[in-house]
Amino acid sequence: MNPMSVASTVPSAAAAPLYARFSRRFRGIFIDWIVTLLTIAGALLVASTVAIDSVSRALGFAVIAALVLYEPVLVSFTGGTVGHHLTNLRVVDDATGGNVGFLKACARLLIKSFLGWYSFVIIAATRRNQAIHDLVTRSTVQIRDPAKARPGQFVTERIEETRASLMPARWQRILVTLLYLLLTFFFVTLLAVIAETLLGGCAFHSCAPVLRVVGLVLDVGLLLAMAGIIALGWKGKLPGARVSRASR
Repeated sequence: MNPMSVASTVPSAAAAPLYARFSRRFRGIFIDWIVTLLTIAGALLVASTVAIDSVSRALGFAVIAALVLYEPVLVSFTGGTVGHHLTNLRVVDDATGGNVGFLKACARLLIKSFLGWYSFVIIAATRRNQAIHDLVTRSTVQIRDPAKARPGQFVTERIEETRASLMPARWQRILVTLLYLLLTFFFVTLLAVIAETLLGGCAFHSCAPVLRVVGLVLDVGLLLAMAGIIALGWKGKLPGARVSRASR
């Protein structure tokens, strides 16, 4: 085999963007949480040591400003936060292929802060593993250095359904998905009401932690169910809007 022909195939494969899986992005978020907690803890330690009101207030304002600007500044100038860098990730502007601008980075943070984990429920249904804040700002989170990545850390762009199948109309998939989401929300709400009825009137203080645990389980379950429904609905795998196989 000609070595030149082998070498010529490498750049094309390497040039394909590698989009980060949710598990990889979660690691980056977790690292940024640690950075945030350490920053707050350090500021509190300094404030308690100095014990001067004016210094404490100034330090408090500085820490708040630093935490608010932390992600937009680092994402726009370096392509990612500390968490992104340590997990080999980079936030990329779809329009330019480079770093997102400062205002777009601010918009990503604002949307992500408002939606919380719900911003990620559509990630498995998108072609480039994008959360809602990625789609709105037309950005993606990609592997920074493909040579350091393992297969389980990324996905390539998802191709639409093959010719051997007929995808239901987009409006049909959206309506069916919304219906399943509504039914799921109603069911989880009903479970929450039942749990509140059974445990809310408990005379013992020990029932309160149990009620909080039940609420947390229901919240996590709702989040996972929504993510699964959106992914299945968009791929045409929900009853009512299934992919129909074309006859040969």
